[in-house]
Amino acid sequence: MRLMKIRTFIVGYVLALALLVFAQRHTEAVPPTGFREVIDLTHTLNAQVPTYELSTKPAYQTKTVATIAKDGYFARDISLPEHFGTHLDAPAHFVQGLWSVDQIPAERLIAPLVVMDVSANAKGNPDYQISVEDIAAWEKVHDQIPLNSVVMTRTGWDSRWNSVKDYRNADSKGVMHFPGYSEDAAHFLVEGRKVLGIGIDTLSIDYGPSKDFPVHQYDLRHSVYQLENVANLEHAPARGGLVVIAPMKLEGGSGAPVRILALTR
Repeated sequence: MRLMKIRTFIVGYVLALALLVFAQRHTEAVPPTGFREVIDLTHTLNAQVPTYELSTKPAYQTKTVATIAKDGYFARDISLPEHFGTHLDAPAHFVQGLWSVDQIPAERLIAPLVVMDVSANAKGNPDYQISVEDIAAWEKVHDQIPLNSVVMTRTGWDSRWNSVKDYRNADSKGVMHFPGYSEDAAHFLVEGRKVLGIGIDTLSIDYGPSKDFPVHQYDLRHSVYQLENVANLEHAPARGGLVVIAPMKLEGGSGAPVRILALTR
């Protein structure tokens, strides 16, 4: 009996030690299997976020409704536009009867990630429009854009994010100047590469001076969603990553703030 008690004690001790060692080795989050890093492509939402339209009323408002000291928990009410910060434009944004944000099939929100970098071209030209030639140059180096991928373009514009004035870059007439996609590039990506989504690190897929938003009109009419004000694209790989796009599931929404995560191998 005494020998059995000793054995039970030893087994229990070994199990406890093993659990302690396991816990110590897993204090840091481990990326999903097959990926070495998760990159957040999302700007934090707050009252200083640059917006496409200026208003005397703050676009982002919060109200504390419970505190830990008083209520034992912390909670706020928030108010913000659908198209605010890093956000997704649903097809319903421009085309009546097409998917609202809650209707976009979930399988279209996880896809191969392609990141093009035109920051050198856009540096001296705030009205730069991403061209078919830019796409061809990317494919010459990285091979053809995978079908059913999400294409993001880094223009370098997010370096201005912390200044509403510089990010909007409006002239004396109120016309904004920032890079966007050309119509030809949008047509090629949608028709030639069957992309699921198109993203950029500026306020709009269409370049700043645009008045009729032809890229919005075309992409959304073809059920290709758009991602605007994307962050940290300089840290994402040009090819080989996977993107996870998680917008707020707003019933009937024309768009929604979104959390975008790039998983890199």
